[in-house]
Amino acid sequence: MNWDLTKIYKTKEDYQTDLGFVKESISKFSSYQSHLNDVNKLLEFVKFSDEVEIKLSKLFTYAHMNFDLNQKNVEALQEYQIVYGVYMELIQASSFVNSELVSIGKETLDNFLATNLELKPYSFMIEKLFNNQAHILTTDKELLLSYFNSPLAVFNDMYDKLAVSDNSSTMVTLSDGTEVEISEANFRGYLATCKDAEDRKKVFEAVYKFYESHKNIFAAIYRGVIESNIASMKSRNYETILHSFLEHNNIPVDVFLTLVDTCKNNTEPVKRYYELRKKYLKLDELHTYDRFLELSSYAKNYSYEEGKALFFEAIECMEEEFKEKAHKVLEEGRVDVNIAPGKRTGAYSTGTYEEGPFILLNYNNTLDDVFTLAHEAGHSIHTSYSNENQPYTTANYTIFVAEVASTFNEQLLLDHLLKTSNDKDLKIVVLQNAIDGLIGTFYRQTLFADYEYQAHELGVKGLPITHESLSNIMIDLYMQYYGIDLNTEPMKKYVWCYIPHLFHTPFYVYQYATSFASSLAIYSKVKNKEENAFENYLKLLKAGGSTYPVDIIKGAGVDLTNKESFMAVVDRISDLVNQLEKLLEE
Repeated sequence: MNWDLTKIYKTKEDYQTDLGFVKESISKFSSYQSHLNDVNKLLEFVKFSDEVEIKLSKLFTYAHMNFDLNQKNVEALQEYQIVYGVYMELIQASSFVNSELVSIGKETLDNFLATNLELKPYSFMIEKLFNNQAHILTTDKELLLSYFNSPLAVFNDMYDKLAVSDNSSTMVTLSDGTEVEISEANFRGYLATCKDAEDRKKVFEAVYKFYESHKNIFAAIYRGVIESNIASMKSRNYETILHSFLEHNNIPVDVFLTLVDTCKNNTEPVKRYYELRKKYLKLDELHTYDRFLELSSYAKNYSYEEGKALFFEAIECMEEEFKEKAHKVLEEGRVDVNIAPGKRTGAYSTGTYEEGPFILLNYNNTLDDVFTLAHEAGHSIHTSYSNENQPYTTANYTIFVAEVASTFNEQLLLDHLLKTSNDKDLKIVVLQNAIDGLIGTFYRQTLFADYEYQAHELGVKGLPITHESLSNIMIDLYMQYYGIDLNTEPMKKYVWCYIPHLFHTPFYVYQYATSFASSLAIYSKVKNKEENAFENYLKLLKAGGSTYPVDIIKGAGVDLTNKESFMAVVDRISDLVNQLEKLLEE
């Protein structure tokens, strides 16, 4: 079960043709400078720009997919770097656009939009531009800043080289004498099945000792990321670091702060769950590497085909068009399934505007992998709806709404398993997975969001950013959110090194939690067959990035400026813990 990259480019010659076109086109951008105040020239430019961006996006997607199949493949890395370099050239070549549009003025541009229907798809782009006008610099300053994009991206490259390319598996001898090879891709599976506490510790430390050994360089890289973000904040005149990441999409800072406050002050269900686990598993101490240990002897493996079939059963209650989309995104050649040496860890959905979505998995035959399959299929379904219903310029939905469809699918699968099975052990496993998933998506991601906010505040206040200061924040947060003392397992405090989102996409992770809160509310409406609930959900999927994300979610019936939207998740976790506790006592 591998990707068929010929779905994107049939031959390398086709790839090189598009690459040549994009390279040649970049030099033509300057011919439009100072001419966008003419409506015909503006229309010509946006069409030309879209054509170039669509091809470059296709090139970029192909290159990063090919590289992610084996990140130790030097040729694939070089190909990716070439396309990334072209992308940086495009940013520099187009750096004049926003400044020039602002100088033309909103009144003139609104008149262009009103008198030329072909420009209508760009109306939201213009609205966003002028809403962020205070942070758009003059043309010469925008060009100057664009020169720094490529060197600053080296921090991301350094992280990948260290965390992936220079990382390797480790042989571990378990208590029964068995030797196993432990890697980033498989260690969680062993943590779930190793009954001996010392074995779990060995497996955990086999992975985390790499981060402990390289803590200084990870801290230096993260300091570079933080200082870069602060420099961008200051140069673009944002009030705070949060404003610099939220204001572009008109997301109120209060949404972030309310989320963190709600999570931090409502941790009782999480701590109760961990105490329940500790008691039931007869553990003297509860460590983070014990959280994968199964509460049930249910040990069924699910092949990829079985997992896919189970997901299709779970969505039988949905409308036909939705089911067709689900089958389409999981067709042969669109999913890369198996673990392989050098393959990027984790899972994701990617794709191109014209060729559609693709999914990367590291499938290990567990029930958790089935939920991951459903999750990533949700992303791909969302992408399909968006691409089919939006022009290119508004097809790309924001991260803020990206996790709604994925976690919606997880709830479908959860309810299907609880409803159709009479197996107590399976129900225990399903409830455990559901609670772990809720904690992982809502509390854990909020914890990491809280973490990066505090880490950036070190930089804002001019305080030292070292592995000690970064790890101390994590120690405090694990105690606050989970009631777990990381001083009893010193390597876990380096989990900040392990999270690529912190390095690659700062202030991304909080949106897992906001999306999940939205998803849970929307799913409840659909499940209870509230009037127009499913139609409103489809509107969200079809909306892409056609308006601000908070407004898209509000259109589906959820107000994220309201604390109660987040408390609903807290209540859901509490209810599931109650159900699990009852089953365990039977």
